[in-house]
Amino acid sequence: MAKILITGGTVFVSKYVAAYYVHKGDNVFVLNRNHHAQADGVTLIEADRHNLGDALKGHHFDVVIDVTAYTADDIVDLLKGLDSFNDYIMISSSAVYPENNPRPFTEEQAVGENRFWGAYGTNKIAAEHALFQAVPHAYVLRPPYLYGPMNNVYREAFVFDCALQKRRFYIPRDGQMGLQFFHVKDLCRMIDRIVERKPQNHIFNVGNEDTISVRDWVTLCYEITGTPLEIVNVYEDIEQRNYFSFYNYDYKLDVTKQKELLRDTIDIKEGLRESLLWYQDHMEEVNKKDFFGYIDAHWK
Repeated sequence: MAKILITGGTVFVSKYVAAYYVHKGDNVFVLNRNHHAQADGVTLIEADRHNLGDALKGHHFDVVIDVTAYTADDIVDLLKGLDSFNDYIMISSSAVYPENNPRPFTEEQAVGENRFWGAYGTNKIAAEHALFQAVPHAYVLRPPYLYGPMNNVYREAFVFDCALQKRRFYIPRDGQMGLQFFHVKDLCRMIDRIVERKPQNHIFNVGNEDTISVRDWVTLCYEITGTPLEIVNVYEDIEQRNYFSFYNYDYKLDVTKQKELLRDTIDIKEGLRESLLWYQDHMEEVNKKDFFGYIDAHWK
């Protein structure tokens, strides 16, 4: 049984990670301000990571899984409050790569501002830098779009809503833009491999090896709901985030290093099926955007 500290623990990735390690039988502590329901089986440390005081004193953690580090101060303040730990794993983002880098993005490429992600990406870069300055043996994972049960971001849930309401689906242009996903359970499995094997590499792109076109992704979402799909291709010069869940940004991560540790990933159709089953019982937990309002006003 490992003693694990997870930052967050109440929303999507951090909550799933907490539940995953509880299910494995580990001793899971979550650090948050107790504003939302906690995952079953965790021990709550109620505190703000920027004002920890003695909240973490006297604890030694086998693994720190930092899901909620978005800035350098997030890293610095947490490390000040920690007593001791063995492994530190930070969940970063593919947003650290400038959009004009050669594709697929590799871990060796320069990081920098991405015009689609702006400060989110540059703050993640600063957080990574602060972590490695203080903890050179730490690990950083850079995922693309994460999906799966507990996802509170209106991505696959938006397509499910369209399908369940038997609506036509408005796809940007020809629908061939590629999307790269990574199931949140595969993220946990990758963390397991790192803790078990202590690889020499300390930065990993993580994700499904293959991208999927927008059209194929929407088709899968409709298929698992059992709803016939009618596609409307949108060629108008309008911001697609008004009516669709993703930026007009086609990129791919090279996950060769990940595959040395985690060769198989969850089939995206099966992952989406899990997402639908969760969503049908937790619709109120998703942060929904008013895509329908724009669509109905613009095209009807």
